Amino acid sequence: MAYNLLKGKKGIIFGALNHMSIAWKVAERAHEEGAEFVLTNTPVALRFGELDELAEATGSPIIPADATSEKDLEELMKKTMEHFGGKIDFVLHAIGMSMNVRKGRVYNDLDYNYLMKTLDISAVSFHKVLQTAFRLDAINEWGSVVALSYVAAQRTLYRYNDMADAKALLESIARSFGYIYGRERKVRVNTISQSPTLTTAGSAVKGIDGLMDFTERMSPLGNATAEECADYCMTIFSDLTKKVTMQNLFHDGGFSSMGMSFRAMKMYNKSLEIDEKS
Repeated sequence: MAYNLLKGKKGIIFGALNHMSIAWKVAERAHEEGAEFVLTNTPVALRFGELDELAEATGSPIIPADATSEKDLEELMKKTMEHFGGKIDFVLHAIGMSMNVRKGRVYNDLDYNYLMKTLDISAVSFHKVLQTAFRLDAINEWGSVVALSYVAAQRTLYRYNDMADAKALLESIARSFGYIYGRERKVRVNTISQSPTLTTAGSAVKGIDGLMDFTERMSPLGNATAEECADYCMTIFSDLTKKVTMQNLFHDGGFSSMGMSFRAMKMYNKSLEIDEKS
């Protein structure tokens, strides 16, 4: 159901790749809510993804940009403002990648060149987006910038590896830049800490199925889906949350507040019974 929450608003959505992407779902929902936006991803991702389909469905232009490149970001912001004839109202940063995770490098045996790339792509790119937008005064007052995070920024999760460091940095950037952007331009900056979600990037994490089963059992409301994350983003982009900024907003069915659930304990007890019998 659409509520016209974003009617008349304009934005940029980073990171949509295919139907599995949370950014893809956000774009679909933003379109339903009346927004216009530019879709962007790296030139390489555009060659392998399906973004043309989303662009056609939502009537959105595609402007290629590498979010780690200040030059690309400046071009993106300028072309977007030229396209819309003025400033924008929202930005989604849904970018994350770790070569250490992809290559199976464990946390106590990281490749540091990979680590630097992880931090640059998954976190520092967020600062570059914000800094470029701030310098060009690209976002209207009461605009909203959202980046997607994960609870591993605060807690250790097996196999999440150096992406946890990247998410911690991402959330710190949102707080630090959110203070400046709010004080100077009345622009909101937040992160959304989403449940583990079977996106293209998420499926690269070994053991993702087991993790999703565990968090489903731990969360009173169950895991939040990509579609539900998109719904939540609509509220954060809208004028209904004008005074929400510098926050890490958990969207995880309650997982982040749990210690042990009944369903998880039942499964754990069953595993103990199996061990005792074997």
